[in-house]
Amino acid sequence: MLVTELIRRKRDGAELQRAEIEFLVNGYTRDSIPDYQVSAWLMAVLLRGMTRAELAALTESMLNSGEVLGFPELPAPKVDKHSTGGVGDKTSLIIAPIVAAGGLFVPMISGRGLGHTGGTLDKLESIPGFNVNLSVADFRRVLAQCGAGLIGQTAEIAPADKKLYALRDVTGTVESPYLICASIMSKKLAEGIDALVLDVKTGSGAFMKSEKDAVFLAELMVETGQRLGKRVSALITDMDQPLGRAVGNALEVAECIEVLEGRGPADLRELSLVLSAWMFLLGKRVNTIEEGRELAEKMIVSGKAREKFREMIRLQSGNAHVIDNPALLPQAAYRAEVKSTASGFVTAMMCEQFGTACVLLGGGRAKKEDSVDPAVGLMVHKKVGDRVTAGEALCTVYYNSSERLAAALPLIEQGYTIGTVALLHSRPLVHRIIGDTDGGLARSV
Repeated sequence: MLVTELIRRKRDGAELQRAEIEFLVNGYTRDSIPDYQVSAWLMAVLLRGMTRAELAALTESMLNSGEVLGFPELPAPKVDKHSTGGVGDKTSLIIAPIVAAGGLFVPMISGRGLGHTGGTLDKLESIPGFNVNLSVADFRRVLAQCGAGLIGQTAEIAPADKKLYALRDVTGTVESPYLICASIMSKKLAEGIDALVLDVKTGSGAFMKSEKDAVFLAELMVETGQRLGKRVSALITDMDQPLGRAVGNALEVAECIEVLEGRGPADLRELSLVLSAWMFLLGKRVNTIEEGRELAEKMIVSGKAREKFREMIRLQSGNAHVIDNPALLPQAAYRAEVKSTASGFVTAMMCEQFGTACVLLGGGRAKKEDSVDPAVGLMVHKKVGDRVTAGEALCTVYYNSSERLAAALPLIEQGYTIGTVALLHSRPLVHRIIGDTDGGLARSV
């Protein structure tokens, strides 16, 4: 096959065949097709899009570029959850123990913080000793023993995605929903799972700020997963304000422990229960969402989910005593309060600014090579709809550097809008659901 001909055809809007897409992916992964030609093809995809058949072929080629895990020895279905990322989005640390305690297996391959959004691996690494870099053999051992394991992408899993993502990053093609879908789904389906629940964020703190764009990406991912033989559903969820109260790695881990103890912020508890319910449903552990939610609540109330988290931490070499004493997590040296200058109601939050403020404090990466300070972050006291009086604390900032604090404070202060009239209606936490329980694509609002 001639690569230039494939570039021209995609440039002109033609549909490439499965064999042609496999040729491109395999050739680039093996270094027989150069960067400049694949860059041109990626740009053509960004501008022209892909058909659903092309997208399924690209995803399958990428996941088959490396090792596809299988767990035939595990006696129950394997189910995972993926979030497109947000501010304070920490549900993976709650959901994995709940679902494992409820009888399913959760092989979760996660990522690090990207831009203003936090990363599951960074949160886990704030637990002293926690090892996210397990070998595949150790990953299997952890899964077999406790039902859940959370690791980073290994060199063997979807190597084509690593190469293509790095190239997209420097060629202005990251934003293509088709390429985003193939990147996410190739890694997730390489886990050897039977079903997948997608949490697609929309709002000011999400990558997909428009709900229309979020729905389109969700539909792409659901249909791609179904074409490849998996049970997949997507929830479009709100990210117009931070999820929960904590923003920052160690602070978020402590908040997850609170939820597993039956406490914690209402929105974080609610979303964790809903996502767990869908995982139980797609994993065929229950017959209805209502039964799934009841099972998730039971795992929290009984303490089984909390103990499952403790077991997972211990098996991945972390200090499991943090479950009983969250003060063992990294602690920032200083605190500062951001106080309201007016009385009224919080009518809006510029959610992305809170995530960016956490990055400026050192809690995320402005560049890939940056190190992360696990102790810093924000504790949000007032959220949309809350009444506030002048001089009352809106947020507490945990910091280790006064220079970093000075850079972050304006974003937090400007991130709040205080109005004199309370909002009549708040945005729902779950906007809509796209997915299937019977193999067909359905949409519910």
